[in-house]
Amino acid sequence: MDAAPVDTESSFLPEDKAALALFVAHRGKLVDYASGIMGNHAGGEDIVQEAWLRFSSVTRKRFLDDPLGYLYRIVRNAALDGRRRTARESRHVVADRDEAVEALPEDRPTPELHSLHREELTIVRAAWAELPERTRIALYMHRIEGRKLKEIADHLGISVSLVHLLVAEGVKHCRQRLRDL
Repeated sequence: MDAAPVDTESSFLPEDKAALALFVAHRGKLVDYASGIMGNHAGGEDIVQEAWLRFSSVTRKRFLDDPLGYLYRIVRNAALDGRRRTARESRHVVADRDEAVEALPEDRPTPELHSLHREELTIVRAAWAELPERTRIALYMHRIEGRKLKEIADHLGISVSLVHLLVAEGVKHCRQRLRDL
């Protein structure tokens, strides 16, 4: 019995089409981003494919406020996990006379990753400087010092809900600047 041809176009929901269009439009940049973290193009391709599978399963289940940012976050996390996995797998035992010596790969980031992190840090610093002083203080105390919202509210003499809003606005502003990268 021959299987009926599958009409892949009609099997997508409108949200799936939008997710696919977003992915296809940014695939090249995603591969470059993942390749920089992984240190090779083939690894970047694999990571982006894995990211698509995760992304498409999430977009079917819920609405995303920032799908492109979410997709980049999936790629980044998957690439970092892949890089760690590759580092673990590349450890091997080398016989050196009668002793076993564990050879570890270099833990230095690739030049591409180093450059990317330096560029991202520069962007975050500039975005941070653009924030109003109270927002900058609240964000610093929460994200850098690890202070609780209540402590920050007491320090600034404002409500906890306002501190929450300031921190959220600060993070949103920094993320937006990074997305504009």
